Amino acid sequence: MSMFLPEATRTELPVISDKRPVSIFLLVRSLELGGAERQLVLLATGLHERGYRVQVAVFYKRGPLIEELDRAGVAIIDLGKRGRWDLIGFVWRLRQVLQRVRPDLVYSFLGGANIMAAAAGLVVRGVKIVWSIRAADMDLSQYDWTHRAGSRVERWISGLPDLIIANSVSGRDYAAQNGFPVDRIAVVSNGIDTAHFRPDAKLRAAQRARWGLRGQEIGVGVLARLDPMKGQETFLRAAAIALRSKPELRFLCIGEGPDEGRLKALAAELQLGDRVLITGVADPVAALNALDVACSPSFTEGFSNAIAEAMACGIPCIVTNVGDSARIVGKLGIVVPRSHPSALANAILKVVEELPSIQKKRVRARIVSTFSAAAMVEGTIAQLNRLSAGSRRHTEP
Repeated sequence: MSMFLPEATRTELPVISDKRPVSIFLLVRSLELGGAERQLVLLATGLHERGYRVQVAVFYKRGPLIEELDRAGVAIIDLGKRGRWDLIGFVWRLRQVLQRVRPDLVYSFLGGANIMAAAAGLVVRGVKIVWSIRAADMDLSQYDWTHRAGSRVERWISGLPDLIIANSVSGRDYAAQNGFPVDRIAVVSNGIDTAHFRPDAKLRAAQRARWGLRGQEIGVGVLARLDPMKGQETFLRAAAIALRSKPELRFLCIGEGPDEGRLKALAAELQLGDRVLITGVADPVAALNALDVACSPSFTEGFSNAIAEAMACGIPCIVTNVGDSARIVGKLGIVVPRSHPSALANAILKVVEELPSIQKKRVRARIVSTFSAAAMVEGTIAQLNRLSAGSRRHTEP
């Protein structure tokens, strides 16, 4: 039996006892550019288009994704969090908002929002709480004490939500191993907006010109936050190896983050010169189209949007054997061990040799048929339908 989910079919709009559409309250820290935030916007827009009453509540009303929700006509509620330690007052304000808008479901994205949603669920009658899990095999030693403390709290109270939706099989398994109630965890893979992420020759030419890539040069890149867990160090070390055989290759670390200075110092130490470019990204669609090969050398992933977005643009991918990365690429990519520069370098050289025979349409078709935004929305609706049809929470203040 295939481990891949089939393309979802359209799900009938659920109603509750008074015949009004289910009201869904999506909770997230902000609408900055990020994988979880992008998925929330896709979900909110998809639910809104299907006639659901959707509201997106944010701790802090900031981020470019606000504009996308505004264009789609999705309501945004600013909860006005005053900082990291605004906890009790914040939960009280969240409670007041929930009592005013009376949603049927609160669906929270990421750990901080999960904790706040659970707290609100204890003091608001009747609302059902849904958590999302969007990571797997996290090395918490790479993060500060507040992240570690938050993860412990989330684990301790994981029995409170009525439903937990993991965006990856690996995320579900990791959560279960850490004490989350496995019988409440469903898997709905991330969805990709394949109308947005698609091959575009004009974008490719313009972006390659901006980067200074000449006609025959082969661009090999990583599109990810510059973070130790994303594996750019392994990528740069692999670049140094691969360039011995293919000096015409160009390597790109595309993104921003705390590791930028260290990566630039490493590139200098490895004497990579103009063969490597570490740069920010204004348009991820243009950036991916400009590449010939995409890499995901991550140490940890749940569901990697970057891999699926690259494939939606027709770009072949090399991934590490973490999270659901191998599941995403299937037989159309190469999987290597994490933190293994020579294995990554060999895979890059292999894909470069095979580039003339790679069918980009097949690479894209895998994402269109298996991991589309529509499939994610419909999969989520199916899970919320089951929860809506069940008994309500008994959460007297």
